Amino acid sequence: MRPTRQQAWETLTRYTTSEALLRHALAVEAAVGSYARRYGEDEELWRATALLHDFDYEIHPTLDQHPQDGAPILREEDYPEELIEAVLSHAEHLAMPRDTQLKKVLFACDELSGFVHACALVRPTGLDGLEPKSVKKKLKQPSFAAGVHRDEVYEGAEVLELTLDEHIANVVAALQPIAGELGLRTAADAA
Repeated sequence: MRPTRQQAWETLTRYTTSEALLRHALAVEAAVGSYARRYGEDEELWRATALLHDFDYEIHPTLDQHPQDGAPILREEDYPEELIEAVLSHAEHLAMPRDTQLKKVLFACDELSGFVHACALVRPTGLDGLEPKSVKKKLKQPSFAAGVHRDEVYEGAEVLELTLDEHIANVVAALQPIAGELGLRTAADAA
């Protein structure tokens, strides 16, 4: 079965009620979807995968459970193995090979999407005018968005064979059209 974005959203919202987790899923979806277009890949599959990458986090919040205990749920719901393996591979602790472009992109966009979102939350204009240099400056502040794994942000750009500046700019651009859904202010709001 080929998953649809709608099906993935329904699965996500059945297991996830946290607004922060739903916004994170939307941010990662936007970033991953933009890379799917860039690489000429199946955007609907990639978006569904991104939406579902943390779908089980509320019911399996520990590393000994997430995301591996979510995989049987996805299989029961007839999601393709390609999607399930990508969801599993985004978790560093499982040490799964990232041997497809989808796996690489999901890993690369997960932590950075969350970090860019955090950067935008503290700016009066949100994502508008957010430059890679500002994001990199915040990355050097361990207390800012302390839950974000910096090493995974840097590794993500390397996996995609992009500079960190390029990857940050791509993610910022991908999130801009959904700023409102992410609860972010825009330049128009600040005016």
